[in-house]
Amino acid sequence: MFWADKIAADAQGSAIVVNDSKTPSGRVHVGSVRGVIIHDTIYRALKQAGKPVKFTYGVDDYDALDTVPHYLDQEKFAPYLGEPLCNVPSPGPEAEDYAKYFMGEFLDVFADLGVRPDIYYLRDFYRSGQMNPYIDKFLQNAHLVRQSYKEVSKADRPDNWYPFQAICEKCRKIATTKVTDYKDGKIFYTCDRNATDYTQGCGYSGWMSPMDGNGKLPWKVEWVAKWELVGVTIELAGKDHSQKGGSRDVANSICRKVLRKNPPYHAPYEFILVNGTKMSSSKGVGSSAKDMAALLPPELLRFLMLRTPPKTVINFSPNYETITRLFRDYDGLVARYGKAIAENDGKPPELSDDWMSLYYSQIEDEIVPYQPFDFSTLISLLQLPHLDINSEVDSRSGGALSEEDWEIARQRIAVAQKWLDDYADEEDKLVLYMDSIPDKAEDLKPEQVQYLQALLENLQGVDTWDGETLQTTLFSTAKQLELKMPIAFQSVYRSFLNKDRGPKAGPLLSYLNAEMVRDRIEAVIALNAA
Repeated sequence: MFWADKIAADAQGSAIVVNDSKTPSGRVHVGSVRGVIIHDTIYRALKQAGKPVKFTYGVDDYDALDTVPHYLDQEKFAPYLGEPLCNVPSPGPEAEDYAKYFMGEFLDVFADLGVRPDIYYLRDFYRSGQMNPYIDKFLQNAHLVRQSYKEVSKADRPDNWYPFQAICEKCRKIATTKVTDYKDGKIFYTCDRNATDYTQGCGYSGWMSPMDGNGKLPWKVEWVAKWELVGVTIELAGKDHSQKGGSRDVANSICRKVLRKNPPYHAPYEFILVNGTKMSSSKGVGSSAKDMAALLPPELLRFLMLRTPPKTVINFSPNYETITRLFRDYDGLVARYGKAIAENDGKPPELSDDWMSLYYSQIEDEIVPYQPFDFSTLISLLQLPHLDINSEVDSRSGGALSEEDWEIARQRIAVAQKWLDDYADEEDKLVLYMDSIPDKAEDLKPEQVQYLQALLENLQGVDTWDGETLQTTLFSTAKQLELKMPIAFQSVYRSFLNKDRGPKAGPLLSYLNAEMVRDRIEAVIALNAA
C-alpha cells in the first residue's frame, strides 16, 4: 500500500486534522515543499478514503528574526534582529510586513501546486487571546515542562525558568527576554543583554501580563498548544526535529504531562539535499520554492517529492542530468498508464501502488495520458537556431499531436528555454560548428579516426535520417571495431561541438543535414591524416 494510503487507512476519528507549519524567516527553499506535499498527499488520501478531514497550515510569524538573509539590505534589517517576524518591515510593497512578504511568495507556490489548506497566523492566535488559556496552563505547570526537557533531551532548566518569551516593553525584542516568575496573572522578565549571539538585549526588567500578544510560548511548547487549539491529529516532522530526544519527542512529552493527552500521529521525513548539503533559507543554500515552481510544471514538482518515499533523502540539483531524468521518469510512468488503459479496453486501470506517486502528483486527481516529447531533445533543439522548434516537435513526434499534446509540448518548450537561460552550465550548452571544423577535431587518436572512417561508410547505407537510426549506427560501428563507446563518441562530439561529451549523439546528428554530416566527417578524417 502507498505510504499515504496506509496512513489514511489507519486514521480514526470523526474530525481528522492534518497540519503543517513554517517560520517565514526568509525566501522559502524548495526543501520546505516536501513537507507541504507530504501533508497534502495525506489529506488527499484521507479524502479518497471517505474520511472527515481538514488540512491546516500554520505561519509561525511570532518567531524572532534571528538572521538577515544575504539577499536583503543588511543595514536596513539588522536593527530588527530579535523582534517578532510579523513586527519587521516588509522587504517590498507586496505585503505589510516581513512575515507576510515571504509567506506570500510561498503561498503562491501552494496555489500552483494545487495545495489548498486553511492558513492561520500565530500572531492572530496570540493577539486575539486564543492562546491565553494555554499560556496560563503552561506557566502554571512550568515544573512539568521543565521535567519534559530534562527527561527527554537532558536539557536542565533552572527552577525559576518559565516557558514564555515576552516582547520587551522597551526594545520590542522577543529573543532576548527571560521569564523567571509568574504570579497573579503576570510574569516577571528581564531583557538579557547577553541572551543571544546575534543581537543584544536592553537590560530592562519588570512585571507584565503575558496575554493578548505580549509574547509567545517557546516553540516546542507552542507546538503542543497549536495541536490542542487547532485540533491536530496528524502532523509529520522533518528528520532534524524527529531525532530521539529531539524537538518532537520533547513536545510529545509536554503534551502527555501537561495536557494529559496523546500527541498527534507522527512519522519523520528526510531532507532534500543539494549536492549533499541540507538546504537553508537563511543561508541562501539551494533553490527557492518560488524559483523551482517557476521552472517545473506543478505535476513535475509534486512528482519530484512523491516518487521517493518520505523516509528517503532526495538529493536535488537542477542540473542537466537531474532535470532530464525527472521528465523521463515522469513521462515513462504516464506512457505506461496510457498503455494500461489501452490494454483495459479504454478503461483506467485500478490505481495500484505502481500508479500512486503519479496519481498524487496530479493537480486535479486524474491522470490524463498524453504523447510525451523527450525533454532532453527539446533542450538540444532550442539551441539550434536553424531549426523551427514547433516544426521539429511535429515531425519528430510518434504520431499526430492532439491539442492537449501540444499544450504540454509548449509548456515543456518554455521549461527547457528557462532552464537554458537560468540553470544550464556552459558545458551543457550546444555550440554547433556549422561552417568550420572545431579545434578539438584536429587532435583525434588513430582509433577515433578509424571509427570515423567506418562510421562514414556505414552512414552511406542509412535510409532513414532520424535519431534512433543514427544512434543505432553509432553504437554498431563502435562494436564493429571493438572500441569503447566513450572514445568513439568523443570523436563525434569533437567534430561537431568542440567538446569531449555532449547530448545523445544520434539525435544530435539528426538535427543536421545528412550531406553536411558526411562532409564534416570526411573533412575531419582528412585533417587528421595530414
